[in-house]
Order: sequence, then C-alpha cells, then structure tokens
Amino acid sequence: MNSAISGGVTIRVQTFYQEAYSDPVAGSYMFAYQITIENSNPFPIQLLKRYWKIFDSNGLFREVEGEGVVGVQPVIASGSTYQYISGCHLQSEIGKMQGYYTVQNMENKKQFKVEVPAFSMVVPFKLN
Repeated sequence: MNSAISGGVTIRVQTFYQEAYSDPVAGSYMFAYQITIENSNPFPIQLLKRYWKIFDSNGLFREVEGEGVVGVQPVIASGSTYQYISGCHLQSEIGKMQGYYTVQNMENKKQFKVEVPAFSMVVPFKLN
C-alpha cells in the first residue's frame, strides 16, 4: 500500500489485478485501485477535481482530468475518511499512476492540491 500526506490529508492506495476483466492475448489488462482519503485538518474539505498521469510500460502515457471521483464530489469532515474503488485499463502487464486532487476548505472556500502518491499496477505473474 502506498501513502502520502499533503495539506493535512493522507492518501492511501491499494491495487488489484482484475484477471476476469483482462485479456492478455489481446494486450488488455484491467486493474482496480482502492483509495482512502483521510482528512486530518480541523475543517471539512470537499474533493472537487482529480488529475492523473498514467504510464503504461509499453511506452504509452495519458493524462486524465475530471470533476470529483466515481461521479461524486465528496465532503470529508475533519477526522473522517472517504474511500472509493475505481479502475484503470493498461495495454501491458505493468503500469503506474500518480496525480493529485483539488480540494476545497469548506470554511474559507480556499482550494488546494493534495498529492496522490505514485502507485504501480503489476500483473501477479510478473512479480516472480
């Protein structure tokens, strides 16, 4: 599990290879990732946007931006956590993601970025 702390927010990431949704013969590999966001600030925050850099070991690179995560812009109270699961499709057995969330302090409406640590997605047979 990878983790990072920035702006008073801890991000933890865990990845899972999705064999049932992958087709190695066709060069299609699906991964799920679970992200836990913990707000240690004395104020509530709202996750407004996400930004991802996705690296595929075959040399492909893409960027993804959008509002919220999995269709929501959650408000996370002080001392609380929010957790979600999403997915990433790769064309090779190994990849990496990293990025950040844009969040808003719900008390003063100021926005700031929270780092999402780089995390690897590796098909289990590549770990041997």
